[in-house]
Parts: sequence; C-alpha cells; structure tokens
Amino acid sequence: MTDRKHADVTVRPREPEHLTRDHGLDLRLLQPWPGLDTPFLGAWCVLRPGDVSEVHSHHEHEIFICMAGRAEVVTGDQRYELAAGDLAFIRPGVDHSIVNERDEDFAYYAIWWDRTTAAEFLDQEAAHDPAPAGPAS
Repeated sequence: MTDRKHADVTVRPREPEHLTRDHGLDLRLLQPWPGLDTPFLGAWCVLRPGDVSEVHSHHEHEIFICMAGRAEVVTGDQRYELAAGDLAFIRPGVDHSIVNERDEDFAYYAIWWDRTTAAEFLDQEAAHDPAPAGPAS
C-alpha cells in the first residue's frame, strides 16, 4: 500500500485492508505516517463478531467514532450501546472494553490524547515555524 500524495492532501487508501490483530481486535495505528504530526493518536479498529477487547484504562482522554455495525462499551457493571454514527467519550482512568455480540463487524476510529501529546505537537510546530516578527520600531 502506498500513500497517494497530492499538493494539499495525502490519502492512505484501504485502511481496513491493513489491520493487525492486537488487544482482542483488529486495528491499524494512525502513526507512524511520514509527514503527519498530530496533537492526538488514533487507530482504525474492527471488532469481529464475538470479539471482546482487552479491559484497560489509561491516562489519556479517548473518543470513539463509530463507523459501522453495533457493539457495547463496558465499564465495570455498566454497558453502553454503540451504533454506526455514534460518538463515545471515555474519561481518563476508566476501565473499559468493547464487546461485539452481533453477527457483523463493528468498526470505529479511536482517538486519544493528553497534555503531553498536545505539548509535543505544539513544540514540533514551533520548531518548524519561524518566530513571529515583533512590532516594527
């Protein structure tokens, strides 16, 4: 798979065709992607029928953008239904997993961030941009 580079847009085609199995689901991390720096990290994720992702928590904030199918987010004894078109926000420190008890794939994009990833991005941007000129005297 080769990125298609244009003057203003780079396309990484057929993302769902290049997934690897990890943490109880199929996924592809956003980075590394040469030339792409972001203040967040992310992954294209697919839970096949019967999949249950590993229970985990982390210090980052996380958003799921639900693309296809249905599943549930499980936090402790709570279950929250997700369907294509839904968004879910997981707060830092919350143990969670995703469960697909349906007969079809559940696909979503996970995005996570914290102050460190944002600060690193801003530092990289500042290093690439020249310092703004001060007022003329």
